[in-house]
Order: sequence, then structure tokens, then C-alpha cells
Amino acid sequence: MDMIYELLIESGMWKSILSGLLVTLKISALSVVFGTMIGAVVCKLRMSRFKAVRLIFGFYIAVLRGMPVLMLLMMMYYVVFAKTAVEADIIAVITFSLNSSAYFAELMRSALLASDKGQVEAARTLGFSRVQAFFLVTLPQSVQIAKPVYESTVVNLIQWTSVVGYVTITDLTRVINTASSRTMQPVIMIVIGMLLYLGIAYLVKAVFFFTGKIRINKPKGEVK
Repeated sequence: MDMIYELLIESGMWKSILSGLLVTLKISALSVVFGTMIGAVVCKLRMSRFKAVRLIFGFYIAVLRGMPVLMLLMMMYYVVFAKTAVEADIIAVITFSLNSSAYFAELMRSALLASDKGQVEAARTLGFSRVQAFFLVTLPQSVQIAKPVYESTVVNLIQWTSVVGYVTITDLTRVINTASSRTMQPVIMIVIGMLLYLGIAYLVKAVFFFTGKIRINKPKGEVK
């Protein structure tokens, strides 16, 4: 304990670790938000009635899911945005948003296809419009179906952000790596880093758990 106190508190290393942790959380949170939004649009287009549109966005999903995220990040940083003034952390958010959107889109599509079509037909016979049937019947079912995999994908996304140090971003992993070399205590610093990532993962799980406990009052006339 004395050694840990000296490494983290007396040396002021905790400030660098906290700074790196905040960078990781910022990139992860923004990527989840934008990745989900882009994924919803891609999902809609992937389910288009036009075959050409379906093929184009099916190809989009296949390419991004098949490409290593580090390769995509390096291509975006060293090629696409190489001659621009866009900051590295913004490039990272764009990269992870695009990458995660492919996973989210396919997840959403699978959940929508797995929802009970019989309940939708019953809602339409009761006078619900197509939009009402979607938001009151299809969407709640799809959310419940997709939730476990969506949670895992979010956790994986947070872990993927550990590669942003390759494009000069001082995130949690890079801070831990630097601290390991500086303090000559790699085992202790790596364990601290692992515990922090583990803590973030369980924080995400806790958020999903408690949001799942929130029950939204169903409007009158909703099909059960």
C-alpha cells in the first residue's frame, strides 16, 4: 500500500491517470451516441425496399465490421484527415462512430426482424397508424431484444478505444504505458489500468441494469 501511495499520490501520477481516464470516457461516450444515431440511419437504409440501397449499405456494414479498427483509425488520421486541422480526438470519435455504427445497424435490424409481427397486425386492426404501431409495439420489443448485445457492444467499444494512443491521443492506456516506464513498476500500473477498465465496464452494466428497471407507463389502448 505504501508503494501504491508513493506511485499515485506523492508523485502526482493520479492526475495523469484521471486525465487519461476522462479522455477515454469522452471518446467512448461520444462514439456511442453518434454511432447509435448513424447506425439507426444505416439500419433504415439497409431495410430499404430498393435493392440497390440495401446492397450499398450491406457493403458498408460488411467493410466496417471486417476492417480492424486500428487500421481504420490510422487511415483516417494519416490519410483522410492528414492535411486538415481536425484534432486527433475528433478523428477518433469519427472513426469509432463509423465502426460502431455498422455493429449497431446490424443489431437493430436483427432486433426489428425478430419482433412479433402478429402484435403489430393486431395494433393496426385496432386503429393504430403505422407510426403508432412502430413506436408503441415494435420499438419496445426490439429494444428488449437488442439490449443485451447492445450492452456488450458498448463495452467492446470502450475497450477498442485503447488503441487511440497510436494517433498521439493521451488516453488511459497511453498514460498507464507511460507511467509503467517512468515508475519502473509495470505490473502495478498495468493492474491499475485493468481495474479502471473493468470499473468502466461494470459501470456500463450498472447503467443498463438500472435503466431496465425503469418502467414506462403504457398509453391507453396499447397492445400488450
